[in-house]
Amino acid sequence: MTIRKHTLIAILAVLGLSVHLTAKYVFQLDSKLSDLPLWLTLAFGGIPLCWDLLRKLLKREFGSDLLAGISIVTSILLGEYLAGAVIVLMLSGGEALESYAVSQASSVLKALAKRMPSVVHLKEGIQLRDVDTSKLSVGDQVVIYPHEICPVDGLVIEGHGSMDESFLTGEPYRMSKTPGSTVLSGALNGESVLTVEAQREVKDSRYAKIMKVMENSAQSRPQMRRLGDQLGAFYTPLAIAIGIVAWLLSGDPVRFLAVMVVATPCPLLIGIPVAIIGAVSLAANRSIIVRDPAILEKVSSCRTIIFDKTGTLTYGQPRLDEQIVAPVFDASFVLQMTAALEKYSKHPLANAIVEASIAAKLVGVEATSISERPGEGLRGIIQQHEVLITSRNAVAKRWPSMTELLPPRSVGLECIVLIDQKYAATYRFRDVPRADGKSFIQHLGPRHNVRKVILLSGDRQEEVAYLAKMVGVEEIYAEKSPEEKLSIVEQETRLAPTLYVGDGINDAPSLMAATVGLAFGHNSDVTTEAAGAVVMDSSLQKVDELLHIGARMKRIALQSAVGGMVLSVVGMIAAMFGFLSPVAGALCQELIDVFAVINALRAAFRPRFLSDYHQESNDSNSIQS
Repeated sequence: MTIRKHTLIAILAVLGLSVHLTAKYVFQLDSKLSDLPLWLTLAFGGIPLCWDLLRKLLKREFGSDLLAGISIVTSILLGEYLAGAVIVLMLSGGEALESYAVSQASSVLKALAKRMPSVVHLKEGIQLRDVDTSKLSVGDQVVIYPHEICPVDGLVIEGHGSMDESFLTGEPYRMSKTPGSTVLSGALNGESVLTVEAQREVKDSRYAKIMKVMENSAQSRPQMRRLGDQLGAFYTPLAIAIGIVAWLLSGDPVRFLAVMVVATPCPLLIGIPVAIIGAVSLAANRSIIVRDPAILEKVSSCRTIIFDKTGTLTYGQPRLDEQIVAPVFDASFVLQMTAALEKYSKHPLANAIVEASIAAKLVGVEATSISERPGEGLRGIIQQHEVLITSRNAVAKRWPSMTELLPPRSVGLECIVLIDQKYAATYRFRDVPRADGKSFIQHLGPRHNVRKVILLSGDRQEEVAYLAKMVGVEEIYAEKSPEEKLSIVEQETRLAPTLYVGDGINDAPSLMAATVGLAFGHNSDVTTEAAGAVVMDSSLQKVDELLHIGARMKRIALQSAVGGMVLSVVGMIAAMFGFLSPVAGALCQELIDVFAVINALRAAFRPRFLSDYHQESNDSNSIQS
């Protein structure tokens, strides 16, 4: 049953109870007329709720709400309509809050689908014709106007401009485009008109593949057992047993109803959701947007944390750290040529070279053509010079004799520059790790009982290994596609609850597959839709705060639920011996609810210490209740 239906039933119950009490105590109407709103509440609210519970029962799903269903049916059979209507309100209100924590998978897929145009401008000779996107074939030429979404993976064949690919890469800058540049489906075009030749059919594009992976991930994601159901698993049979004993001892079925009314698990149905919503509010005040409140129950139980590399444990901004230039070349000339070519690259090192050129105040020059074949590097013609930016391994494979000119391999990131097929320079980079990255990793085990930290990236092995060494992560996976990332996350999640931290759309399937998905920043709407929570200011401190907010919420929710259950058991025993009628039992349960809710509301208030990350040396600085 959807949140909308639960909300409507809760509103109906409030109206029914209000009209009943007004009719009975203000206008003093007879019971037949004053009970009419209660009958309507039970008919249009209680029956749908009980039907939903019956379906769960047939599936052998014994949740904490089963007692409420039994109470509703019993109240109708015994004519205790007021007690039944109160239970309808309790159950529907709690279920509405619970439904708020459903997965956002459908929203993710809708956000993905919305990005893609349904009609494209097909170029046929000098004519343009609008056709359905699905009819595009490999080799077709498509014209993309300014600010339109690119519908297909392809190559630019006409025009110069730029595209925003941050939806995929998570990088907050535009990528320049010129004839020979590759373009990705889903990228947002800039100010210029570009003509693109399709290299794949739309259904085979990178965008479509990611969408398919996410859809499969959403379908295969296991359903987590909620905290309320875990507690209800033993509370429900205990309450039913007490009710049956009361009936057998007294011979009066009303005693059974009285016990069931007192037993209605409102501390579970209302207390726990109130604690969750309070924690959501606290997190929002700390710049952490919790999209799926259910993650607050799970995050403190995660024993494996998986980080995407760029933008999580690093600042995502590699800088050019060293330029080793061959004696026959001028350093400024090489940097000028390299920057002119790197303007058109989406490699994370490209921006570092362009920024170094700007800092050196070099005059910008334009590439007349470029190409980037897998495994070969980026090639272009600039002022009649052929420039190639490639890797050490590619040089060794194609020009073995040239390896003698290369400087010794170093730890970290590098690229090799060839001009007119002559060795020109080696550029070395540093993707700066976050200053607090290593201490944060070291903090996770002692403070949060994290047993395994994994670095998972699509970047090259050398880059990932360099960062792992800097921040103290021992287990790494490099050069992985979104599909491979998803497989690794699913495998780890089967072994232990996982927290995945990422910031690009290529992380979205993994964010959905992990026990808890946490997005860094809000560069991509799709990523934030896929994640259970979003850290708005990309801070490791906020990750620590989320872990503590979740642990504290769970502790407060347990206090409310278990405390309320203990008081309910006392009330059930009183009802068993005839000290509480069904209506009195409902009032007693309401008092228990007040206790549970007041305690649960503490989750919304910030404690003295919300994080112990920067105060590890002082144990007294750990989070307080």
